[in-house]
Formats: sequence, structure tokens, C-alpha cells
Amino acid sequence: MAHGASALGGAAAPEEIAFDKPVRRGEPILEVRDLVKHFPLTKGILFKKQVGAVKAVDGISFDLVQGETLGIVGESGCGKSTLAKVLMNLEPASAGSVRFKGEEISHLSGAGLKAVRRNIQMVFQDPYTSLNPRMTVGDIIGEPYEIHPEVAPKGDRAKAVRDLLDVVGLNPEYINRYPHQFSGGQRQRIGIARGLALKPEVIICDEPVSALDVSVQAQVINLLEQLQTEFNLSYMFIAHDLSIVRHISDRVGVMYLGKMVEIGTDLEIYDHATHPYTQALLSAVPVPDPTAREARDRIVLTGDVPSPANPPSGCRFRTRCWKAEERCATEVPLLAAPSWLGGLAKHESACHFAAEREVERSAAEREVERSAAEREVEESAPERDAQQGAVEGQAGRPPAPGQGGDGSAPGGSSPGAPGAPGAPGTPEAGGGPEAGSGPGDGKPV
Repeated sequence: MAHGASALGGAAAPEEIAFDKPVRRGEPILEVRDLVKHFPLTKGILFKKQVGAVKAVDGISFDLVQGETLGIVGESGCGKSTLAKVLMNLEPASAGSVRFKGEEISHLSGAGLKAVRRNIQMVFQDPYTSLNPRMTVGDIIGEPYEIHPEVAPKGDRAKAVRDLLDVVGLNPEYINRYPHQFSGGQRQRIGIARGLALKPEVIICDEPVSALDVSVQAQVINLLEQLQTEFNLSYMFIAHDLSIVRHISDRVGVMYLGKMVEIGTDLEIYDHATHPYTQALLSAVPVPDPTAREARDRIVLTGDVPSPANPPSGCRFRTRCWKAEERCATEVPLLAAPSWLGGLAKHESACHFAAEREVERSAAEREVERSAAEREVEESAPERDAQQGAVEGQAGRPPAPGQGGDGSAPGGSSPGAPGAPGAPGTPEAGGGPEAGSGPGDGKPV
């Protein structure tokens, strides 16, 4: 591989960069550092003057590891789709670094950008508008071969397109049909086939199943997982549905107002979330069981999402956070693993007071527990009466043969009985009040 210098350094032309360096599984294939994308706000008609900026992506850092799926979640307007477009260089980055296989790609153009896009492809959100209605399926999937003829020679393109249709579960005979002749799920499969045409190493999926029915979503997700295993792909998977993200992702990043607020494995994020915003998102996930839905303890955020053109100072979530203090308004929290946490809770979280959520019992839960306790008391009352009657009846009987008058074994108390000679916790056993551990051993209860 010819290693060109960073495009920022400008020591080598983009044409000298080749992206054929092998990356072993488990190593970063895509490295993002302090990525920024601001859209300017201007005033005036003839003489435009910039008066501000929409901070869609504002200092995001993460790694995409070879062979893994990184899920990106967050509410609408947090910058997920903008992040995907900047990584693909569909939108130029305002600042920051994007490195693919160790090479800077955020400022490439011409042949260098062409080489990057062969290795990084995208599946768009809308399966209806992402396909040209005037082109047949064969032309849509085969168009990448016109740009990169070295991947498939001209005589082999029809066969390559048919093979791709078969790979994504469509009939190869559909090659001459138009997009309007397919359902939503089939159109998304066509988009996936187009993304696979150049045999990329990274595919960015921008909400690929949000416009599909639930049953079709499952088919597309299973297809993506199958293709990842077959072609050794790395995915960045953007979605709103937290259950789908957990199903397909190895790691999950949570975005809020242009910032990454928490990132970790699926188990760390879903079962041991430490950022208040992540906890609020998870509490909003629909529960199919009506009984459990009534008893759950939800976090209802107050206020609206601030404008990305004028975000709050310090922590951007502080205006809606129940943990917010003065420090949150002046100091920007770093995305780092808190030193005071341990176990699965010790993962990167951008919060000054990161901690696992202590779920308070709701009124419904307390009512359920109270009813269960009352039933237990009612059920055990006859048993207590029967035991009390047996004790009273046994009190008037003479002691059984071989027993003392107090019902104990011959020769004194039974071993281990409270107050018995030689029993633990008694002076004769050589133990003071510290020797025992239960009630009656001299230790305060």
C-alpha cells in the first residue's frame, strides 16, 4: 500500500492513496476524532453575513472495529444522519478527523474520494426516493460498475447483477423491472444489493428499516446479519428502534444534540446505562404487557429539545436533566469511563454524575406488593392458629420418656441451644458477644 500523508498535511496527492491494507478482526477500520459539521446561518440577500451556525455534529469521537456493528441511536434532530453523510463525504466536515485504515479521508477529492467510496457504501433511509424511478433494477445495481469498471468487466455485469439479486433474496429475473413494481421491503433489498455491488468493507445503514412493516423489518435485519457473516462487513447502523439496535449491534452509541453522550456494548448500554438521557430513552421503550406497562417507572423529560443553533452551555442535556447542578452549566462533561463506577457500569459516559439508575417503585408496584403481603398474612393465619393449638395442647402433657421436664435431652440442654453450656456465643465456649452471629448471641440486632 502506498501510504500518502494526511490530506490535511498535503504532502501527497490523493491519487497516491490506496486502501488495500488488510485490517484484522477486532482492529479499528474507521476512526473518528472530534468530528464537527456546522451549517452556517446567514442574513441578507445581496451581501450575506453569517450570524450563527447550526451545530448538527459538534465534536464526536468513536471507532468502528472490523467485523462489528456499531448502533447509533438518539431522538430526531440529534445529528445521526448528518454524521453518516459526513463520514461518506456527502457533506464536507467543518473540522475533525476521519481515518479509514489509518488514512485521513475527510478532505479527499477526485481519485482519492473515489477509492474511499468503493470501500465505504451507504444504505439510505427511504427505499422509495433513493432509487431512480426511470432506471431498471439492473441499471440501478449495475451503475457502480460504470464508475468502477475494474470490479466487473462489461461482459460480466448482467451476471453480477443477477447474482446480487439472488444474494439479497430477490428473483434474478426481476432485473428489467422498475422500482415502482416492488414493495417497500423489496426496494430496500435493491438498495442493499447496490451497496454490496463494489464489495465494500464498511456499510453505513441510515435507518434502513424505519419505513418498513415489522415483519419486513425482521427479514431485512436477518439479511444484513447474514451478509455481514458472509462478506466480513462492518456496519454503522442508525435507527430509532432501540430493540432492533440491541438485536443487531455489538456496541451502541447514544447521541444528543450533536454530541455522543454514552457508548458501550449492548449489555452495558441497555442493562447498565449511566447517562440520564440514555436512561430516559430506555424508559420510553414500549412494553407489550399491559400489566407491566402500568407498573413500570418511566422517566418523563420536561421541556423541549434546545435548538442546535443555540445549544446550552456546559452539558447540553442539563436543561432537561433531573441531576443538573451548577457545575453542569459551566463545565462540559467529557466522554470517558467514570472512575467511581465498576463492572459493566464502567463505560464511556459524558455526565458529571454518571450512575446506574435506582428505579423507584411506582404506586402500582407498591399496591401489588401490598396485596401479595396481605394475601400471605391471610393464608398463614390458619396455620398459626393450628400451631398455637398444638403448643397449648402439648403444654399440659407429661414429658416423654428420656426427656427432661423442659423437653430437652437427658443431661442438659441440646448442643447449640441458646444459653446452653458449651454453645457458641456463651462464656463457657470461650466466646464473648462477638463469637455468635445471630439473635441471642449478645450482639446487638
